[in-house]
Amino acid sequence: MKAEVAGPVYNTMPNHEDNKMKAVFLSAAPYADDALNLPVENVDAAVPYYEKTFGFHFVSRQDKPHRSVILGRDGIQIGLAENGGDPTQEGCFFEVDDVKAAFNEIKGRLPSDSEFRLDKFGEVTYQVFFEVAPDGLCYMLGERQG
Repeated sequence: MKAEVAGPVYNTMPNHEDNKMKAVFLSAAPYADDALNLPVENVDAAVPYYEKTFGFHFVSRQDKPHRSVILGRDGIQIGLAENGGDPTQEGCFFEVDDVKAAFNEIKGRLPSDSEFRLDKFGEVTYQVFFEVAPDGLCYMLGERQG
């Protein structure tokens, strides 16, 4: 007897090598208003990049008021939405527990020190790097220093 699957099937596991050290994503802070409403032109085209590159997994989908998906990882969530916004003006800051492990996961190679910079937000200094998604959204990933 053959099992049948009803409805769309989504990849629910990150597409990463098991032997890679992984960072823990601690928080997601949007540059503008809403980390659950980040603008993309095409949700279906965008999702595989986020699964493969960032290790996000599919959480939910809705079609109204516009097509959107919620993706999750390590207890944080982001949303991609076909909301007509300009992705080149949006993104998120992800605080991670290990910025070098995050770099290796996302870029697929070990970092050199010159690929990081120190940014201060209020009284907190972070070691950070950037990743721009094919959809134009820009992400800054950082680890608290000291």
